[in-house]
Amino acid sequence: MILKSRETAIAYRCPYCGMSAISMVGIFTLSGDMLKLKCRCGKSELTITYTSDRKIRLNVPCLICPNPHNYVISSNAFFEKDIFMLSCTYTAIDICFIGLQDKVVDALRKSELELNRMLEEAGLDDFDKMDDDTNDEDDELELMDPQIEDIITYMLTELDEEGKIFCDCSDPEDSEYDFVMTENGENVRIFCENCGAFTELPMSSPSNAHDFLYCDELKLSNHSQN
Repeated sequence: MILKSRETAIAYRCPYCGMSAISMVGIFTLSGDMLKLKCRCGKSELTITYTSDRKIRLNVPCLICPNPHNYVISSNAFFEKDIFMLSCTYTAIDICFIGLQDKVVDALRKSELELNRMLEEAGLDDFDKMDDDTNDEDDELELMDPQIEDIITYMLTELDEEGKIFCDCSDPEDSEYDFVMTENGENVRIFCENCGAFTELPMSSPSNAHDFLYCDELKLSNHSQN
């Protein structure tokens, strides 16, 4: 019997030139070092790492934000879904497309139409102008330090797998956890997308994030912040 490697397509759109970069990734190729998907313009790249606990860590360039976004997803989601999209944390714009090649290509086309519509509404006709016009706004945004984001992502994954996150969902399997920086940039809000329960933790510096590494459990509530 010949063992067929699971393979999936992954794509992103370069924030510098606007072109899409797409590649096929096999589960066997991920067993080694970090993989890099580079845009043809040479100014951006998406990195993929297969972690020791069989998760996929992605570092994805963003069309809007000055820094790439980090995601951790299961290998099943990466290799077995027909189409799976990752969005910018701050704008909800889809920036990464994973799945069957034809589905990914179709999703890229749809995102291009949506992006062109947004550019037209903003009075822009290319990515260079969008980049110039948004630099001042981006400097004022409270963006999350990548080091802090990595620690929070890691801890939420660990606590979730150990069953140490408690929310208001009657069935723990319904829980879907995520996090976002609050408007003042001082705290991180960790919440369940299913029941809405949340908590806010101080996360204004890497030292706060390192303290979170010693967290034994996390309780989320709809009624009060922990």
